Amino acid sequence: MNKTLKKTIFWTPRLLMVLFILFISMFALDVFGEYSGIELLIGLFMHLIPTFVLIGILVLSWKYELIGGILFLILGIIFTIFFNTYEDIINFLLISFPVFLVGILFLLSWKYKK
Repeated sequence: MNKTLKKTIFWTPRLLMVLFILFISMFALDVFGEYSGIELLIGLFMHLIPTFVLIGILVLSWKYELIGGILFLILGIIFTIFFNTYEDIINFLLISFPVFLVGILFLLSWKYKK
């Protein structure tokens, strides 16, 4: 495998997950119109829990691609069930599919790193 393709497979899942984390984090902004004071902070924290989980797995995946790939695939299944994205293809493509794709790309990155 050539060097450029290896580099692409290495950086693509990382960049995609950073962009996806930013996308998911935007959903937390709705708390600013609903709450104030301490309720705002609690609501913001609650809405950002998926973001914190994604960041944690991404940090782990950066070094341990096999573990990260597996965790992202499991998280894709959890997102599909928890957010009911299996009911609508658009929701699946926006919420669950990127997590599955990143998981697969991390596994490919791990495989070609050897």
